[in-house]
Amino acid sequence: MTDIESRLLAAIAAPGRPSSDYDLNASHPAVKVKTRAAGVLVAISLAGPEPLLFLTKRSSRLKHHPGQIAFAGGKVDPGDADAVAAALREADEEIGLPVAATRVLGTLPSHETVTGFTITPVIGVIDAAFTPVPEAGEVTEVFTVPLAHVLDPARYSVQSRFWQGYHRRYFTVPYGPYYIWGATARMLRALADRMPQ
Repeated sequence: MTDIESRLLAAIAAPGRPSSDYDLNASHPAVKVKTRAAGVLVAISLAGPEPLLFLTKRSSRLKHHPGQIAFAGGKVDPGDADAVAAALREADEEIGLPVAATRVLGTLPSHETVTGFTITPVIGVIDAAFTPVPEAGEVTEVFTVPLAHVLDPARYSVQSRFWQGYHRRYFTVPYGPYYIWGATARMLRALADRMPQ
């Protein structure tokens, strides 16, 4: 077992509460809506000299979150056994990652979004070289970020924008030309906070 795997397993096992889009906005009451279960794959390649995290840039043609940076993943469909199965299925569909190519280490506590999803982050490692194939209807680009970048709390900042009548604060963890923010950045920050040094 590699050092990074040991640390990831420790992060998965660490105590901690679920995160949400409301974490940084305690002064604004959460608007409770019926949530739908979803799973996203925190896909980490161990095939090269340093661990890399796979992320996607969503198509600008999508109705929800166009052009945003996201994990591969989506809602739990009736045919999915659970959020883990949904995350693996969606990664296969969105970036061409075969289900059998991912070793699932476990999950982090769920993340609730203002858009009505309860997302389970699924931590999975990829041992062999993998060339992504973006699904043209949903994904404009698949790219990698050094895992060390998103595991460093100093890389994060809190920004805000005016949305639905008030300023909403959120985490960001930019990397090169990629503006990683919102739920994706919040889930990555939760992982960073749980990782042993």
